[in-house]
Amino acid sequence: MSSHGTVVQDPVETYLTGLSRALRGPRRRKADLMTEARDSFVDATEAYEADGLSPRQAAEQAVADFGDLDEVAAGYRSELGIAQGRRTAVLLVLVMLAQPIVWMEGTWSWTQHPDSGDPATAFLNQLVMLVGMLAIAGGVLALIASGVGLRYPMVRERGTKVIAQFALASCAAVSGIGLALATASAITDGTDAQGMLVVGGFVIAPLLLVGRSAHRCLRLT
Repeated sequence: MSSHGTVVQDPVETYLTGLSRALRGPRRRKADLMTEARDSFVDATEAYEADGLSPRQAAEQAVADFGDLDEVAAGYRSELGIAQGRRTAVLLVLVMLAQPIVWMEGTWSWTQHPDSGDPATAFLNQLVMLVGMLAIAGGVLALIASGVGLRYPMVRERGTKVIAQFALASCAAVSGIGLALATASAITDGTDAQGMLVVGGFVIAPLLLVGRSAHRCLRLT
């Protein structure tokens, strides 16, 4: 507090507050980054105070050494993007691994006889399984890329964006085919209510969560 009674803000706390507000992403990873930043400031200010600077001067010097807020925030957003990319890959794999239950032969009206009956329904049923397998394989590769793949600069720089784009494409493809399959079944068998409920609840809703996570990845890139 100054001699006039006004509160003088701590430069470190002001910087950390601004940094926190500039960051959006996985909460746990953000908390880890903020803890690391605070610890760095503590070490720096203690070192400067040991060199004879006042607490205020030490804090100001520590802030100056830490770097421009916008540049530091950009680097931290990249780290959050990597974490969000890995989360997106995990969600994609989990959701797609559950899809065979939805398309299992004999479970729903359109999977009673996938290789007979209406050709369009049979084709769409095979197509959604193929796309699902590709999505699972891509999701596993994304997990590898967001793990050990981070050792390679190109993967680290571009991996998050590629994972997000692949996840969005997979979500759109599987959702579109699922809706087309439910519609085809409704036309041939008159089971539109069941088909739409199954596709909406077990396909589109989970994939919307994946798509949301992927969208956050793109915002962080």
